[in-house]
Formats: sequence, structure tokens, C-alpha cells
Amino acid sequence: MPVYLRRRLVNYVVIALSIVATGFGLLWLVLVGSSGGLLNAIAGSVMMTAIATAIGTPTGILAGTFLAEYARDSRFGEIVRFVNDILLSAPSIIVGLFVYEVMVVRMGHFSAWAGAVALAIIVVPVVVRTTEDMLRLVPATLREAAVALGAPKWKVIVMVAYRAAMQGMLTGVLLAVARISGETAPLLFTALNNQFWSSDLNAPMANLPVVIFQFAMSPYADWQTLAWGGALLITAAILLLNISARTLAAWSSFKQ
Repeated sequence: MPVYLRRRLVNYVVIALSIVATGFGLLWLVLVGSSGGLLNAIAGSVMMTAIATAIGTPTGILAGTFLAEYARDSRFGEIVRFVNDILLSAPSIIVGLFVYEVMVVRMGHFSAWAGAVALAIIVVPVVVRTTEDMLRLVPATLREAAVALGAPKWKVIVMVAYRAAMQGMLTGVLLAVARISGETAPLLFTALNNQFWSSDLNAPMANLPVVIFQFAMSPYADWQTLAWGGALLITAAILLLNISARTLAAWSSFKQ
């Protein structure tokens, strides 16, 4: 067996064993503690993150497409970019207060829906910026070739521009998910927390960031242990998402 191939196989085996060991260690997070673990918080975070991504991703892609393809040099496009930059740099607690006033106060109670909407607002500007930047990098010659074949503008965008910028756009989505995975402030004002298992999106729902905050401040040793474990879990998830985003970006650059 060639030396290079043997080294690659050894590398893959070691990486696989490391992932299995990490998963085995994190699995016990749901079993630690006298009255339970973090399974309800993990499930709540996954549900709200998935809903926020489902809401924010298409909205951000459509807005980024508008800025890159239809309003590139217009005054209205500049205004939209300015507002998007403000949202991109706005503190997350401001988003939480806004959703609290718009949804929680009018609904009369905290809910997972409000938490998902707050996270979706954070997702949108990240996806808008990355989508616009990736579409701007698509060579104009590709668009001109499609137009010369008689394709309408919407088909040029969907069949040519999107395909060329797909890896970069997916990278933006992954970065947005990584950002909202550890957000605590907006969820304190919207989803709050729930000590019990709940899949009702119209009620308060447990989530990892808030659970970590509350358990870390508690006087109980097993709750503090769970808080440290939850912090490790979020850190590992964000690290994995960032590695995935960088891998996609590198792959996109290599293909181009």
C-alpha cells in the first residue's frame, strides 16, 4: 500500500474515533443529574433553530437576490443595504425586546414561535449579505451567455447564478445558524424556558442558552455540571458548523 494512501486511511480512522468518542461523551449529558439532563433543552434549541432557519433563509436569499440582480446601483438598494448593515450589527437583545413587544405582549405569553421569529430576524441580514456578495462574484459572461440563448432573467438567476454561487450561499446559511445557536438574550424575552419536556410551540420552551444561564447561576452542583456540559455542546456545535462553512467556501473557491 502506498505511504500516502496509508496515511490518509490512518487519518480518517483517527478522525472517526475522535468523533465517536466525542459523541459518546456528549450522550451522557442527557443522563447526568438527579432529576434529568439536557435533552429537553437540546430538542427545544433544535426546533427553534430549524424554524428560524426555515423562515430566515428564503427571506434572506430573496432579499440578497434583489440587491444583487435588480437593485445593484439604485438608491433604494443602497437604503436596503444600509438597513441590513444596521440589523447585522444590532445587539441581539434589541431584537429580543422588539419581538417581545410585537408578539409576546400581544399574545399574552411567552412561546417558542416568538423565539423562532427573534432568531429568524438575526438570520436574515447574514444570509442577505452573503447571498448578495456571492451573486456579485458570478461572472457577467455567464449571465450574458444565458440571455443570448433566449433565457428570461428569472431563469438566468435560478439556473445560472444560483448554481454558480450555491456553495457560498450555503456557507452563509451555516454561518447564520452558528450565530443563532448560542444566542441567549433574544430567547430570554421570547421563549423564556421550561423545566419540563414540551413540544408545544405556543408555550414556553426549553433551550440550551437559557438553561446554561439559569443552571450556571444555581447553587446545585449537578445543575452547574449540566451548565458546563451544555456550554461544551454548544461550542462543539458552533465549531462544527464553522468548519463546515469554511470547507464549503474552500470547495467553492477550488471549483472556480
